[in-house]
Amino acid sequence: MRRDSKVYVAGHRGLVGSAIYRRLQAAGYTNLITRTSSQLDLRNQEAVEQFFRTKQPEYVFLAAAKVGGIHANRTYPAQFIYDNLAIQTNVIHAAYQSRVKKLLFLGSSCIYPKFAPQPMKEKCLLTGELEPTNEPYAIAKISGMKMCEAYNRQYGTDFLSVMPTNLYGIGDNFDLQNSHVIPALIRKFHEAKVTNSAFVEVWGTGNPRREFLFADDLADASVYLMENVSAIQLDGFVNIGTGQDLSIRELAQLIQQIVGYEGEIRFNTDQPDGTPRKLLDITKLSQLGWKASISLREGIVQTYEWYKTTVY
Repeated sequence: MRRDSKVYVAGHRGLVGSAIYRRLQAAGYTNLITRTSSQLDLRNQEAVEQFFRTKQPEYVFLAAAKVGGIHANRTYPAQFIYDNLAIQTNVIHAAYQSRVKKLLFLGSSCIYPKFAPQPMKEKCLLTGELEPTNEPYAIAKISGMKMCEAYNRQYGTDFLSVMPTNLYGIGDNFDLQNSHVIPALIRKFHEAKVTNSAFVEVWGTGNPRREFLFADDLADASVYLMENVSAIQLDGFVNIGTGQDLSIRELAQLIQQIVGYEGEIRFNTDQPDGTPRKLLDITKLSQLGWKASISLREGIVQTYEWYKTTVY
């Protein structure tokens, strides 16, 4: 990518898209193209194809998606599969039609089987049943990745797919009904501190282990891969993570400490745990020359400061 290349960031207001946009700006890219969902409904095939014909982007970061935690995935399974299938199908196909030079598709680590060997290698894909709580979302993401592979094989496109681990960071969603675990816990502990509540409830047993990646690290990896790696070199797709995990109990205690809440943590075991463990094998990513640089504590501190000044 040249610094004056036309670069379209789909989903630039979301957690991942906004981080990619910031990273591109910081690197000196001057011809960034964006559209809000009200300006361009990516589920509308005709509108998407017209946009690509008119703007002719050279490079595309496909970060637009419908995302959420366990509650959101259980409540809106039809929206999760339809919205994501429609968005990625329209953008990937339009990118091919308009001869986009390179596209990067953002998937998710939930593509792997519920009981995949840990840490999860790329070759584990489609070797077992998915986690039921987010199966519609996972199937959509698998489809997007396979679509990129199919277009590369049949049409010679250069479409990359990356599968990040659990993400958090600046611009996250703090709605307790739809958010992921880190923003939900930040909000719960902060509000409990402000209201002097005796305890904070955390879903599940606290035993599942999770890996977390700061969104700005994912953005850095995404730009690095677009600048330095082709689909042929990638040979399928690549995991993006830190290679380290911790239990939800340990995560809750860390956020409690960062927020400065002194009450009790209560685990609601009537609520589901989800997958027992999700840790990505990042050997392939390391061999491609990239590694994460922002620690979990540092990332949560930055996210909490942003939440206090921007959201709360």
